[in-house]
This record gives sequence, C-alpha cells and structure tokens, in this order.
Amino acid sequence: MNLSSPEAADLLIGNAPDIPSFRVLGVRVNSVQIPDVVQILERWIGERGRTRYVAVTGMHGVSESREDAYFREVLDHADLVIADGMPLVWMGRFHGHKQMKRRACGPELFEVFCRETGAKYRHFFYGGAPGVADLVSRSLQERHGIRVAGTYCPPFRPLTDAEEADVKRIVAATAPDILWVGLSTPKQEKWMYQHRDSFTVPVMLGVGAAFDMSCGRLKRAPNWMREHGLEWFYRLVTEPTRLWRRYIINGSKFAWAVCIEDVMPRLFR
Repeated sequence: MNLSSPEAADLLIGNAPDIPSFRVLGVRVNSVQIPDVVQILERWIGERGRTRYVAVTGMHGVSESREDAYFREVLDHADLVIADGMPLVWMGRFHGHKQMKRRACGPELFEVFCRETGAKYRHFFYGGAPGVADLVSRSLQERHGIRVAGTYCPPFRPLTDAEEADVKRIVAATAPDILWVGLSTPKQEKWMYQHRDSFTVPVMLGVGAAFDMSCGRLKRAPNWMREHGLEWFYRLVTEPTRLWRRYIINGSKFAWAVCIEDVMPRLFR
C-alpha cells in the first residue's frame, strides 16, 4: 500500500478498515445506512475500548473542511463519518456504493437508536439551549424508556478551566455508554475531537439540531421533502437568516467543486 495514500492515512489514524467508504473532495465518508450505524455503535459500546466519535456531516461539513484545515483534521480522525445529506448519498452511488439508498441524518439516527435499544444503554446529553437537554432526555424516557445518565448545557462561549473540569467530573461520575452532542457543525465535531481522551464513554456522536427536533422545539420537513433531498430547502425557508449562507453560498461552492474535482475527471479519464 502507498503510505501517502488516503487509505493508508486512515489506517494510521485508526479508522476502521472494515467499514466501506468513499471520498468527497478528499473527505472520507463511510457508506453506511442507519441500521448499519446502530449495529456499529452497539459493537463499540460492547467492546468498551477507547472513546470513539462519529461525525454526522453533509455538504456543509465538507465545504467547511475545505476552508478550515483543523476541521479537516477532525473529520480525518473521526471513527465514522456518515452522510447527513443527499448530495453525499448521490456521490456515494456515483462512486459505486449502490447500498447508499438514504441519508443517515442526525435527528433520525438519534431517534432510531433510542427507540431500538430502549433501556439497554445509559445516555448523556451535552448541548442545546438552556433546559433543552433535560427536556429531550425526559421525552425520550417517556417514548422509548431510555436510561439517562446525565445532561449538561454549556454556555454559548468557551468553557473556563473550572467548567471543563466540571464536565469531566460529571461525565466520569455518571458513566454513560453513549454521549450525544447537540451543538452545530463544526463546533460539535471539534468538541468531540478535543475531548476524545477526556472521557471513558465508548461513543460520542454529534447530532446537531436533533435535540430541538426530538423535543418538538424545531419542526422537521415533511416526509416527502426528506426523501427527495429537499429538507435543506425547508430549513432554509424556516430559518433564512441563519442558514442562507450555508445553503446558497456554500452549497454553490460545493456543487462546483464536486463537478470540477470529482465528477468531470471520472467521466473523462
């Protein structure tokens, strides 16, 4: 194997070689669906090994990584990178991964894992606006019977050393099996990368707006829009001030870069 190849780099970093993947603008994306992810998470929890973290990313995450070298490093070191967006699913199919039928979006993965595993594991919820982590934990307890290890709502600023120590103490004391991080991209991925050696929790996942969607504070797009890759449009219409740059500016850059750097060379080589 060429030691300078992306595949060799993945092995050196420690990414699981048994999970199929492809690359979009240099970013590794694992060709897995939600049932696959649930099985992988359960396997990792059962192994009780080192702390692993999962990046649930889409067009926005890949675009951000092209302008932020540190974020690219964060994605490179993730134990699993799953496609939260139809553009990445379409690219997976283009690269020959026909099993890529649907995107594995954070809110859906969050809900499915809790529903299918019930009281089997202890969950910790980190992130969200004040009170949201507690609200979503109670909601999931009522609907799926999960066991809640703890919650923590960080301030909208960098934590002080004392607060960092407090988070580590709380997570250690509650001993969760899985830690859900409800921050925004790329903040949540960077947080997991920075804390991958801070906790003994088997798995951390960044699920973005899943907390707000799970407890009903934020409404998801209708099913037909989700299934046809249009949830981005629904979110743009409902949150234009916050998301216009992500979907219009970054989305256009992403589409152009994929066409020039990936699609065209493969079609005409």
